[in-house]
Order: sequence, then structure tokens, then C-alpha cells
Amino acid sequence: MTVRFGLLGDVVADLDGQPLDLGHVRQRCVLVALLVDANRTVSVDQLIDRVWADHPPRRARDTLYGYLYRLRRALASSPDVAIVRAPGGYQLTVDVSVVDAYRFDRLVAQARADDDEQKALTAFDNALGLWRGDAFADLGSVDTHWLDAQRESMHAQRFAAELDQTDLALRLGRHGDLLAGLASRAAAHPLNERLAGQTMLALYRSGRQSEALEHYQCLRDRLADVLGVDPGPDLLRLHHQILTADPSLTTPDTLPVRGPVAVVPRQLPATAAQFAGRAREIATLTAQLEAAADAGSVVIVSVSGAAGIGKTTLVTHWAHRVRGRFPDGQLYVNLRGFDPSGKMVEPAEAVRGFLDALGVPPQRLPSSPEAQIALYRSLLDGKRILLVLDNARDAQQVRPLLPGTASAFVLVTSRDRLSSLVAVDGAHPINLGLLSGKEARELLSRRLGSRRIAVEPEAVRQLISRCARLPLALTIAAARAAQTGFPLSALAAELTEAGQRLDILSADDPQSGVRTVFSWSYTALTSMAARLFRLLGLHPGPDVSVAAAASLAALPLAQTRRLLAELSRVSLLAEHMPSRYTFSHGLLRDYAIDQAHTGEPEHERHAATHRMLDHYLHTAYAAARLVKPGWNPLSLPPPQPGVAPEQLADPEWVLAWFTTERAVLRAVTDHSAAAGFDAHAWQLAQSLVTFLDRHGHWHDLAAIGNVAEAAAYRLADPAAQALAHRISARALLRLGHLDDAQTHLDQALELFGRAGDLARQADTHIALARVWARRGPHALTAGLYHVRQAHKLHHASGHRAGQAQALNAIGWAHARLGNHAQALVCCRQALSVLEELDDREGQTFAWDSIGFAHHHLGHHRQAVTCYRRALDLCQNIGDRYLEADILTRLGGTHHATHDLDATRDTWQHALGILTELEHPDAEQVRSKLATLDIPHPAGT
Repeated sequence: MTVRFGLLGDVVADLDGQPLDLGHVRQRCVLVALLVDANRTVSVDQLIDRVWADHPPRRARDTLYGYLYRLRRALASSPDVAIVRAPGGYQLTVDVSVVDAYRFDRLVAQARADDDEQKALTAFDNALGLWRGDAFADLGSVDTHWLDAQRESMHAQRFAAELDQTDLALRLGRHGDLLAGLASRAAAHPLNERLAGQTMLALYRSGRQSEALEHYQCLRDRLADVLGVDPGPDLLRLHHQILTADPSLTTPDTLPVRGPVAVVPRQLPATAAQFAGRAREIATLTAQLEAAADAGSVVIVSVSGAAGIGKTTLVTHWAHRVRGRFPDGQLYVNLRGFDPSGKMVEPAEAVRGFLDALGVPPQRLPSSPEAQIALYRSLLDGKRILLVLDNARDAQQVRPLLPGTASAFVLVTSRDRLSSLVAVDGAHPINLGLLSGKEARELLSRRLGSRRIAVEPEAVRQLISRCARLPLALTIAAARAAQTGFPLSALAAELTEAGQRLDILSADDPQSGVRTVFSWSYTALTSMAARLFRLLGLHPGPDVSVAAAASLAALPLAQTRRLLAELSRVSLLAEHMPSRYTFSHGLLRDYAIDQAHTGEPEHERHAATHRMLDHYLHTAYAAARLVKPGWNPLSLPPPQPGVAPEQLADPEWVLAWFTTERAVLRAVTDHSAAAGFDAHAWQLAQSLVTFLDRHGHWHDLAAIGNVAEAAAYRLADPAAQALAHRISARALLRLGHLDDAQTHLDQALELFGRAGDLARQADTHIALARVWARRGPHALTAGLYHVRQAHKLHHASGHRAGQAQALNAIGWAHARLGNHAQALVCCRQALSVLEELDDREGQTFAWDSIGFAHHHLGHHRQAVTCYRRALDLCQNIGDRYLEADILTRLGGTHHATHDLDATRDTWQHALGILTELEHPDAEQVRSKLATLDIPHPAGT
């Protein structure tokens, strides 16, 4: 497994083509500080200076060691790379050939030493093709003298190589290919005489003598104004030669040519003037090009992605950068695989176009398509040529156009993933995603100017978000901002409404608007896939499972899976996890919603929404009953026809389902109420309580409690209102808002009392006891009153498990009041019943209570045994907060026996859980650890 490093652009690394996470900016800077001196020791002081200069953090060495540790982990999979401790510092051991900066130096040295000018030019092309932007481009926020000096030195080496490459290319008569690049470099270095001479010579040899002389005059004036000097002797000599049309300036390819001339096609379309981002993809393309030299067959790269994602822009930009490596030309065809007319370019038609570009006269064309393909492949044999097949429909359209020669390089773009081309023809896939936030900002900056972007940072952030980081949408938004001159905040405000976004993000050219471009993929779908796409616009969650999509559309699972695969294949959806699908970006969700409201009647939309909500409600309810069998049941109507709730076999499956669907269930609960399905809203909320509470998602619990309350009061359903108050109370108790929690519980108790629901009154009393217990020692007697009331009510209703749970709560209250012997009697009686009923949650609380009583009676060995039994049961039921609570008490017992190692380990385990849950109790455990005077990582 080989790691490759990139410094000539963003700082990146990949392992066999898969990108590695190098961490944040300062951590990547540590890697740069080691890579620049690869295989040499860099002292700790040098590393600190290189990364922070005059502004190191307070504990710079500790911070540095943390960065080194994380970098070691990131690179651990490769046996050929290591960060090792050396006398006096650290050393990164690596084969420097995998670092682009070292490969650049080697190739430049090779080019300068090679007597074969063509080979030398190729080496220069390969070297300069390694650059993906400015050196260390993503470390711009790191301001150290060392990094600035390194960047300046590397840029100087790059510029020197470009000058040498240009001299060589001019000697070989490549002036026509050089002009565009020379113009931009001359603008960037307006006082460089060597560059000016190269530009003048290329202009002259291209038949543009007057422009060459004008360029000289501009440079002469600039030198006089800025430096007060005249051009040097070399430039003066060249100027005189151009004035006199000196024959020595003429190269063989500018002389009249007799006889037939081999045609070198240059078909690449123009590259985007303000290209931004995509450094990782450009690096991948360049790596594939480098690997092509060792390939024994044609190298194919397929670039796939959603409509408007910038596939063609990326490919043409990169192709222009590397076209010098393909002296035999570049062929390009737009295959129109998703053209709105439905008429794509047939392979035979594309081949005839290529033959024409290669100079084959019409009279030499074979009559059959097969013979034309054979001629096309024969003409390409052995030639170093770049072939761009843009906007392909599928692998069948591409396959006849593939050359047979290993010297060719093929780029294919498509909205389809072209899985067959990857599997059968060995194409290397690049799935193009949305721009990062930084890349999106760079795109806007390139088009609107950095000054305008800097003035309205919040509006820029909103624009990027509302354009979903989709390049096409951002480009249209930037054009609108440039044309109108309105503040960016005004445009961002226009894009607030999802329903308006697609209308606003249209272009003057109707074929270039976002909605139009999306429609080309949509109209290519089968009718059933198009219907499913529309219905998915009704789904409010961030993603959808196959099972939920099947219920939404009232289709069998197998058919739904095939339709989702069709939508994913053309990049309308993305299968971001196995069997879970999401829209490729937010604007496609807007488009699906748009299509749902224009393409589905209102009654069909209502029916589909009902099926979707039934799917989640019945699955969540069954899951909740499975993890808490003693839970008071709800009375649910049967699901709608076509709904197939998921069958979850055991608590582990339930936990996995709840964890995966958590964000979806939150969104579906909100959507239920918004769509007028109030019964679904409060019943869904009730079904989620146990999972959200046990796993510490208390802010989510509070939010669904509010939704449930509003829905229950709209229904005028007292039982639903009481349950909703209980949900809110549980969340508020966990979050420490005791007064608000008690208010909700008092309201619930009154409502359950009116309804005569003894069991739920009892449960509410136990909840009130927990509130009083949290208020401190002075409130424990009030808590004992409530648990006794709960025991009486459960006894009256004949609820044995409830009686046992209440009896354990009485024992816990006695223990808190110091009556530990009485506590043991109550809790042991409760445990006997709970074990008989196989109530594992109740047993967990009972063992915890018995352990607490033993601890305070001085029976420490028995306390440890009880706490461990409680922990075993707790891990079974998956209650994370309760686990941390028991661990905290177990740690206290270890501390009482002076077992400091066990104390430390137990409290650190508890602290890790509480920190993960973001629970305020974490600070208390952290303070306990501090009293042991044991170092521990902050926040862990």
C-alpha cells in the first residue's frame, strides 16, 4: 500500500488513491515541516518555529506531540512511511519519489540534462503538470517566515522551469501552443525580460509581428518608469531581429511545407476563465496520467456526478493543463447522452467526426461503421493522444470509441456512474461531489473579486449554502450579482425560499438554467423511477432507506431497490450508505418537490405522506416495545395498504435502526404535525422517548416533546396531552431545568387523574420523585412521598412490575436518607419480583440501589459486585447515562478501598461517556479525577 504526498497545491496525501485525513491546518503544517526535510531530523524547536513562529500556543510541545501522534495514525497503513523519534527531534522516513515536490525537482533536473529535446520537453511537461495551484495552498492562514520562504522558493523553481520549458518548446516550433500561457505569465511578471522575449518570439512566429513589437515597447516603457533602465542586450537584439525579419528567427515548421501534412487535432473546448477548486480531483487525474506510462493498455478515467456538478469544466480545465504531454493531439466529442431532445450522438457518428479531425478525406472513408472504427484505431495506434468523451449516456455508447493503444489517455464524463466501464474495461472512477465551502468561496471570489466577497462574509456564507455548493448554481448566482450590482445579501435573501430557488437560478440562456439542466436527467428516467423521484420529494428526512421508500411508493422492496439504483446511477440520488439514499444535493431536493407538486395530484401526495408516516410510526412503536417490553402500550390504527414496517429482530437491531434513523425520525415527527397528521406526531414522539433518553439526545427529546404537546392540544386529547407533558418533563429533568420539569409533571398527573389512569399516575409520581431528588438532601422526604404514592397506585391497578419498580424507588429514597438497612430490604424484595418477570431495566436499577446501600454500610466488596451486575445489565439495555451514573458510584467505592488505579479507570470511563453525551455531570467527574492528582486528557 503506497502513500503519495502532494505539496504543490493543497497539502494532500492518499493511500492507493484513497485520500487520507491529515487533520486541520496546523497539523498539516507539521507534516509539511517534516516532508520538506524528508529523511532528515528536524528538531522540536525547529518544528515549533516552522508551525507557529513567534506565536506558539501556551503548551506548544504538548500540542505538537498531539499532532505528531495523529499524523502517525493517519499514515499507519503504509509500511513505507513513518514518523520516527530521532536524537534531537523527529524524522519522516519516506521514498521521496512519492512526494510531488521531490518528483518535480527530479524531472526538472532530468529535462535540463537530456540532450534529446523532445524527451526533455516531455520531462518539463510532466514536472509542471504536478502543480495543482500555489504550493501549500490550503495553509494560507499559517503565517510563518519559514513557510513563506519555502513557498517563495518553490514558486521560483517552478517559474524557472516554465522559462526553460518555454525556450525548449520554442526551439521545437511549439509557439502556437504557448501563446495563451505566455500572455498570462507575462501579465503576472511584467518586468521579466526573458519572459518578454519568449512572448515576442512566439507572437512573431505566429505572424503577429506588430503585436510582438508592441509588447517590446510596453516593456521598455515599464522598465523606464519603474526602474529607470532600458532593456538588456538580449532583448534589444531580439527586437532588432524582429524589426528586420531576421531569417534566423524562423523555425522549420513556419517555412512553407510541400506535400501532405499529418493533421494534429486540437479539439478541446475553451476552459473556464475562473476555474476554482477541485485540487484533489486534479491530483487524482494527474496521478492516473503518471501511472499511464507503466500501463500496458489504454488508460480510461470516468468522471461521474450530478447535473451541474462541473464534470465538463473540470475535465477541460485539466486537459488544457496537460495537453503539452499529448504532442499528437486532443480529440473531443460531446456525446449528448442526456440531451433534452433524447437524441444522443451515436458511436458511428462520433467516429466519423474523429476521422475528419485526423485528416482522413471523405473519399478514403470505409463504407461500414465497423471498418471506420478499425481505421480510427489504426490511426491512433502508437500516438500520444488525449481523448475526451463528454456527457456519455452509458458504457455502450463509450465502448466503440475506445482506442486500442496504450499511448492514448481517455477521459469520459457522465451523469451515469458507468459501472460497466469500470468493471469490464478497467476505467478508473472519479465521483465528482459538491464543492467544499472553501472551494465555493473561491469560485465566487474569482467571479466577483475578493474585495466584494470580503465585504459581505455572512451573505457569502448564505449564498454558498442556498446554492447547495453546486458549481452551476453558484456560477449563475455570481453572474446575477455581477450583472445587477445588488448587494450579495439581497441575492441571498431571494434564495431563502426553496420554492423560488430554481426560478431565480435560471440563466439568460434557457438551456443553462438549473431546472433545465436537472430536467435532462429526469426526462431520461423510466416512468416508475420518475414517479419514485417525485414522491421522494415528499420525504422530509436527510436520507431514506429502501424499506421506507417502498412504503412511500407502495411498491415491493425488490422493485424499489431497482428504481433507487436507477436514480443513483444517473446521480439524482446518492447511495451514501448501504441501502440508504439521499438527494445528491439540496437543489435536487427542491426539484423533486417541484415535480411532486406539478406531477402528482393532491390526493396522491396525501396518500403517499400517510404511508410514509405509518411506516415510521409502526416501525418505531414496535422497536420501542422490543427494547422496553413493560412500556404502556399505545392504541395504533393499522397501517395503510402498501406499508411494510421494518421487522427488527432483537434489541441490537433496534438500537442500530434508531441510531441510523435518528435524524430522519426527528424530521418526520416535525413533518407529521406540519402536514396535519397530529396523531402520528405525538405517537411518534412517544415511541422515540426511550431511545433518545437512554442515549443522551435530550435536546432532541425536548424538541419532540414540544411538537407532541402542540399536536395533542390541537387534537383535544387529554391522554395524549399528559403523555406529551411527560416527554417534555423527562427532557427538562435531564437538562437540569427542574422547575419546568415539575410543572409539566404536575400537569400530566392532573390529566392522568381525570382519566383514571392509575398506572400512568404512578409512573408520573416516580418521575416527580426524581425531580425532588435532584433538588438536594432537603427535598428527599418529598421524593419518598411520591414513590410511596406510586407503589399504592400500582398495587391498586395490579401492575406487579410497576409495584416492584416503585418498591425499589422507595428503597433508593431510604438509602438517600441514610436508612441503608431499610433500603436493602426494599430493594431485595423488588429485585426478586423483577427477576421473576425478567424486567432487565428494573433489575439494573435494583442492583444499583443495593450496591449504593452496601457502599454506605461499609460493605465495599458486596457493593462492587452489585455495581458490576448493574453495569452488565445496563450495557444490555443500552442506557448510556445510567451506565455513566453507575460507573461514577463504582469509582467511589474503589476510592473508598484506596484502589486508585481502579478508581481512575472507572471514573475516566464515566467521564468519557458523559463528555460524549455533553452532560453537565461531566464536570463533577472531572473534579473527582483532579482530586486523585492523576493526569488525564482534558475533555476525555
